[in-house]
Amino acid sequence: MKKPLIIISGPTAVGKTELSVALAKKINGEIISADSMQVYQEMNIGSAKITSEEMEGIPHHLIDVLNPREDFNVVTFKKMALEAMDKIYQKGKIPILVGGTGFYIQALLYDTEFAENKEDKSYRNYLENIAKEEGKEVLFDMLKKVDEKSTKIIHPNNVKRVIRALEFFNETGSPISEHNKREKEKESPYQYYYFVLNMERAILYDRIDKRVDIMIEEGLVEEVTHLKELGLTKNMVSMQGLGYKEILAFLEGEITLEEAIYLIKRDTRHFAKRQLTWHNGKKDVIWIEKNEDSLATILSCLKGDMNIYV
Repeated sequence: MKKPLIIISGPTAVGKTELSVALAKKINGEIISADSMQVYQEMNIGSAKITSEEMEGIPHHLIDVLNPREDFNVVTFKKMALEAMDKIYQKGKIPILVGGTGFYIQALLYDTEFAENKEDKSYRNYLENIAKEEGKEVLFDMLKKVDEKSTKIIHPNNVKRVIRALEFFNETGSPISEHNKREKEKESPYQYYYFVLNMERAILYDRIDKRVDIMIEEGLVEEVTHLKELGLTKNMVSMQGLGYKEILAFLEGEITLEEAIYLIKRDTRHFAKRQLTWHNGKKDVIWIEKNEDSLATILSCLKGDMNIYV
């Protein structure tokens, strides 16, 4: 029998945190974060990191476990998440994967394999130099020549993913788009329920704007100032997160604080839209309208499934 796994995903600010804690209480679950920023220590305000009070006694995994100088990617996430799941299963509990990073969720759900060449970084360095000296557009054109399908789903500004796709082709001789297609056709090793929260777009965007205002009031500028004083720079993965890179640009005199706040709100709204788009067409996704009945709706989906519902 496959082991149970519940996923709570959806756009930023939709209300995943509160709902997941309430669900964990009902089904004897523990929560694994699928967030690319909450994994970092000392990055609390800008990541909207859950507090110990908000956890309400429910164990959370992959929160506050990495130094912000460390890289965090899908390979690292999958390894850490699998370790957390093993611990949760050993307790006889149910893992609840919570977060808006769809790529991370998919990698875990379908046990996606990633070819990693950890020894030879020369080709990656070569590609990084091209992006820096000739521009990301040149890099994107290189990918288009060997894997046009990938350029339909990877944004030209996402240099990291463009480089990874080119690396994959260089290492294997085949497009990463074909590899990803094969991976998506795999059957999940888990008995899972994949819930995606949604709400009216105007309400969601208003929640995002208010959340950013609260972050500023709670000390986001001071938090980024502290991180800068620790020696963190814009080239580090952790400082490329929404909210951090904009405030860092303000601190370095590139933009005003008002411009930084505007950019955070605008880009977070765009990010939320992309998070929703990611789940469109995904198989077995259960869309849930986020309201006062959301928990009851999720429990009704689980009811009667004795391997999950407790």
